[in-house]
Amino acid sequence: MTATGANAIDRRVKIINNTGYTIEQFYASSVGQDSWEEDILGRDVLPSGSSVVINVDDGTGYCKYDFRAVFEDGDVLDKSNVNVCEIGSFTYN
Repeated sequence: MTATGANAIDRRVKIINNTGYTIEQFYASSVGQDSWEEDILGRDVLPSGSSVVINVDDGTGYCKYDFRAVFEDGDVLDKSNVNVCEIGSFTYN
């Protein structure tokens, strides 16, 4: 695959929240980054039972990202090495 072809891969992912708690912050950073990128939800939240489609393309051409969800009760769930080029959705249960 050419570099142009790799860059054209869809990096949109539907984030589904089935936890019973509202996700107040959501981060996605390419694997190997030392810090989290900005909160993708911004001023919005993702209530339990809801979903949102996000585009995690940060311009690097990478497919593997680390996800972090911060919940209303203060819990934090991290998931490493999510291949956003191969999945269409990611569910928090």
